[in-house]
Amino acid sequence: MDTTTLTINNVWMMICTGLVFFMHLGFSFLEIGLTRQKNTINILFKNLFIICIGLLLYSLVGFNLMYPGAFNGVLGSAGIGLHEPLINNSLDLSYNKGYTYWTDFLFQGMFAATAATIVSGAVAERIKLSSFMIFTIIYVGLIYPITGSWKWGGGFLNNWGFYDFAGSTLVHSVGGWAALVAISLLGARLGKFDEKGKPRAIPGHNLPTATAGVLILWLGWFGFNGGSVLSADPGATSLVLVTTSIAAASGGIGAFIFSCILYDNHDLTMFLNGILGGLVAITAGANLMSPSEAVLIGIVAGLLVVIGIAFVDRILKLDDPVGAVAVHLICGIFGTLSVGIFGKLASWNQFSIQLAGLLIIGAFCCSTAYIILYLLKKTMGIRVSKREEIEGLDIHEHGGMEAYPDFRLNQH
Repeated sequence: MDTTTLTINNVWMMICTGLVFFMHLGFSFLEIGLTRQKNTINILFKNLFIICIGLLLYSLVGFNLMYPGAFNGVLGSAGIGLHEPLINNSLDLSYNKGYTYWTDFLFQGMFAATAATIVSGAVAERIKLSSFMIFTIIYVGLIYPITGSWKWGGGFLNNWGFYDFAGSTLVHSVGGWAALVAISLLGARLGKFDEKGKPRAIPGHNLPTATAGVLILWLGWFGFNGGSVLSADPGATSLVLVTTSIAAASGGIGAFIFSCILYDNHDLTMFLNGILGGLVAITAGANLMSPSEAVLIGIVAGLLVVIGIAFVDRILKLDDPVGAVAVHLICGIFGTLSVGIFGKLASWNQFSIQLAGLLIIGAFCCSTAYIILYLLKKTMGIRVSKREEIEGLDIHEHGGMEAYPDFRLNQH
């Protein structure tokens, strides 16, 4: 590969890395916007902790667990810490198809924290900060890279032919399964269900911020999916950005129309989550789909978001403040299965492989998340007290810090 091509590929990957990093601001905005004012500092603190500890853990153990080189296909490691690949005492610039080792680490590291961010939204407003931090350390440090190694690291799922372009399963459902287990063990927020078990809406305090968060996430997804091409190839990257955008748009339209039909209401939060559902669903096969197939995948994802949120609330009786299970787990599952239904790999055999991979990863993530959270629940506890929840986590977990002090003063 010539130096010019190498430089172009590497620069594109670094730009995509920056876009994926920017997604963490989007997650933060979405989460604080869809929850109550009294927990804003707590949510911002969690999201900052996730990206910081995620990068450190990924540099220490995660990257080498996820890309262990030659291994048995299930579990392996290339050692501890980052190791600069050298040829004749110079950085190996031919590393991995045209970008440097350092660029590879940083791009993949941006993905690592996303799984815990998904859980953060689902458990918002009632989880103990210390317990959440311990869970994040274990899940991001060990569970996420192990599942990633099974496909992206050349493990047994990769050998089977399982396909997940940018992480509908390996990122989004990995976080979604853990979110489902977490809210099952944690219980609902006070006031979420009435005495008959009927769910009540607990409105978020800042929908403009939530909307900004979704638009930031949409922008960041250009790096999330576009960077997963692993080069600046013009044909591949441009197709991926088109299918990504179209799926997002059709997901939003599908969710808003379907929720309007069901509830006779133009629900902004359904529109926002429909956009995210479309993005999650296209992620598994963004490079395989035509624009028309992306439209169909997005519409179905939008419908699934509306159905999924109602299913979690009314059937499972679980409390998910931001709709993380519907968006990331349900749409992640659909997106992964879509590889066997639509696009260049569509076949019954591919569908069967996709389903098998989903079931294996789901079983592993559910069992490990349950063990971690159950042990935390039985030892140090995972839920704040009733008083702390009523008065807000900002007061009790963060020394009385307030996100909007002027607002409180103006109320008196």
